Amino acid sequence: MRELRGIPASPGVVSAPAFVLKEDDIAVPSYPIEAKAVPGEWARFETAAEKARLEVAELRDRTLKAAGADQAAIFDAHLLMMSDPEFLESLQERLGSTLRNIERIIVDLETELVDKLSRIEDASLQARSADIHDISRRILSHLMERTAPDLSTLGEDVVLVAHDLLPSDMIALKKGRVRGIVTEAGGKTSHVAILARAFELPAVLGLGKALSGISSGDILVVDGDGGRVLLQPDAEALKDATAAQAAARAAAMSLAQIIDLPSLTSDGQPFILKANIEVPEEAEAAWDHGAGGIGLFRSEFLFFQPGHIPGEEEQYRAYRQVVETMKGRPVTIRTLDIGGDKVLPELGALDEKNPLLGWRAIRFCLAKQDVFLAQLRAILRAAAHGDVRIMLPMIASADELDQAFDLLHQARRECKQRGYEVSEDIKAGIMIEIPAAALMSDILARKADFFSIGTNDLTQYTMAVDRGNERVAYLYEPFNPAVIRLIKMTIDNGRAAGIPVGMCGEMAADPAAALLLLGLGLEEFSMSSASLLRVKRLLRSVNKAEAEKAAREVLGMSSSKEVSAYLSERVAAYCRDSSCIAP
Repeated sequence: MRELRGIPASPGVVSAPAFVLKEDDIAVPSYPIEAKAVPGEWARFETAAEKARLEVAELRDRTLKAAGADQAAIFDAHLLMMSDPEFLESLQERLGSTLRNIERIIVDLETELVDKLSRIEDASLQARSADIHDISRRILSHLMERTAPDLSTLGEDVVLVAHDLLPSDMIALKKGRVRGIVTEAGGKTSHVAILARAFELPAVLGLGKALSGISSGDILVVDGDGGRVLLQPDAEALKDATAAQAAARAAAMSLAQIIDLPSLTSDGQPFILKANIEVPEEAEAAWDHGAGGIGLFRSEFLFFQPGHIPGEEEQYRAYRQVVETMKGRPVTIRTLDIGGDKVLPELGALDEKNPLLGWRAIRFCLAKQDVFLAQLRAILRAAAHGDVRIMLPMIASADELDQAFDLLHQARRECKQRGYEVSEDIKAGIMIEIPAAALMSDILARKADFFSIGTNDLTQYTMAVDRGNERVAYLYEPFNPAVIRLIKMTIDNGRAAGIPVGMCGEMAADPAAALLLLGLGLEEFSMSSASLLRVKRLLRSVNKAEAEKAAREVLGMSSSKEVSAYLSERVAAYCRDSSCIAP
């Protein structure tokens, strides 16, 4: 047995034989041509490119039906790239100047473009490299009359294994047969990760060169929660994986019984559970898991489609899709949160020396007002179809909030001028994810309609720790007493001002943390759809007065280890089975 470690990109545990999707091993031909042969080579290219365009157009239509307009936009971008005059002129110029066959020209240009992207340290650009490769591979396959494997015709359940998966690969796979995904490349923001989560497929990505020893037919265990892949697991590991899958199924069946039960503690105190989503298609899972609304729609993922920036109309359609899916339940859309580890060169957000402390989120939006206003207009228009709230990320001062609200008022005026009906009472709140915002939350509460605590960044900034740095990962602990005190301060100040306070950070999905947060006075919990019912079961078992007593105990503790041990013990007392504990 061999254990491989990668990035946990989509949750769940699965075991199945590997299906290795290899790059075509046939070498691309390279040979000189005479000048008089150039027109013929270019005609070959145009024929192959037209066949590729027809394929992509068909894929776009299939994607539209299978995953929605936003994922279909991936292939709209492919069509634009294949028709890009600069790209075509570059190919034609190189063909005439180098006098080499067109296949060689395509490969050389692809290598050059991918190399340029690789010099920018940004995970989101991996998707753009994959798009360039997808296009060139498709055209080359027609030039060389090769046939790619058809993933939609798989005859058995498999774990799909590849160096990377292209968007077309993901759409072509047959969800009923592909049970999990493992790749050498990719990360949490790649198309593979986003689509794997949308399709609810366990996935571990970014394993580097670790896959060289895997062959089709090898048995794999994929742990999408822990980022582990077991190659040829021994009997005990396979038994554990089978047990984990069975336990997950049993827990899911048990939890499904409480979907329609009210969100009330054992002594009748209400709480609200909402879902975090990244792409519109995830709203369906949120609804199916009984979410009381969408507490966080990370709208920046709409901007990670390659080759273009979504305009007002495209955003409006995406927001409207989510709003209509939720059928009147509230939808909170976070405005564009890029920068830091989410870089978009198309918008001018480039690498910085200290990107996590730099030009990101609301700072970027206040500088790029055309982009910000287009998004605000799209959100305001979508609000005509349901209950929509606007959430502003990374607010650090009252001045920033005032500027953002001024632009929101401007966007409302522009919508009315263009003939759109816009409500005057759309709620606008802020994320509390910077210690400065928590410390002055009493002042911000006078201006904002609601607070949502983002513990991912709040913990990172409070502890001065890069959460992606393995050397200091031990400091990234939401149960640190300093973080808990900032959370309590925010909740207390929000309640004193009479505004709702929720949490959309990962901490809300931890049952032990949920117990503490309930005791601290938190009203709304937002998390991944898969975590909703576990937290609901726990909170329905809890007496709020006892939770408040536990919170008082925690506030007197001096270490995260002490807090974690105490809360785990308290949660175990409430859970008679593992369905509200197991991830």
